[in-house]
Amino acid sequence: MPPAHWQGCAVNRIIERFQSLRASGSKAFVAYIGAGDPNLEVTRALALAFDAAGVDVLELGVPFSDPLADGLVNQLAAQRGLASGTTPARVLEAVARIRRESSIPIVLYLYFNLLHRVGVDHFIAEAAKAGVDGLLVLDLPPEEADDYERLMKDAGLCAIWLVAPTTPEDRIARIAARGSGFLYYVSREGVTGMQSTIADTMGAKVARIRAHTTLPIAVGFGVSNADQARTVAAAGDGVVVGSAIVSRIAQHGDSPELVGEVARFVQDLVAAVHRPRD
Repeated sequence: MPPAHWQGCAVNRIIERFQSLRASGSKAFVAYIGAGDPNLEVTRALALAFDAAGVDVLELGVPFSDPLADGLVNQLAAQRGLASGTTPARVLEAVARIRRESSIPIVLYLYFNLLHRVGVDHFIAEAAKAGVDGLLVLDLPPEEADDYERLMKDAGLCAIWLVAPTTPEDRIARIAARGSGFLYYVSREGVTGMQSTIADTMGAKVARIRAHTTLPIAVGFGVSNADQARTVAAAGDGVVVGSAIVSRIAQHGDSPELVGEVARFVQDLVAAVHRPRD
């Protein structure tokens, strides 16, 4: 295992949050929502409500027309985001508005086509200026990311990488060596989406990743309720919940109760993760 240190980016809100949680023996709750679903004002309001509910990291999905890593729930959220006029530039404007009232760590979850279209160096610089803390680029292999990683490090942003159940041991080691902020372990093969059970291999796979890094490991893809979140938190350093939250946003649509109802659901998940089973 490499020496105990925080890899990659300069200290930012993601690293500070995980350091604080580790020092207190707690785990992180990471909430994913689609930016602009149903509109960016609701996205801002949800971010503030999540911060008040104890969410440790907020992942904002930047809407894209061909979200290959996402299941139906998050695909539809991306469609709603595009329909509301959400663009990468408008997502960054929304982050800047959130930053006026909140220091919640923010990760943008996006596809490389969006960075390429805007310009990788320009997007990273603007993201840092807006108050983004890290990027998770779904379809950019670490082996092809030297320029991206250099730009991210120079901007003080964390480049967050995925590890899948099918990732071989030697590649886990390479990904772990390049990661910063935290590693995202995809606990199931396939796309995002709610599941009725937790993968039996989850604990063993997380242990395999730990052999290669001191970075926190957040586990996602399929976590749907508080009991599952509590179980996952006992194995990982953090739990990512997306589709279950996005589904509730879809259920409430344009209702004035949307933010309060979704925040209450998230609050139960936060409590489960902050108090995992022994």
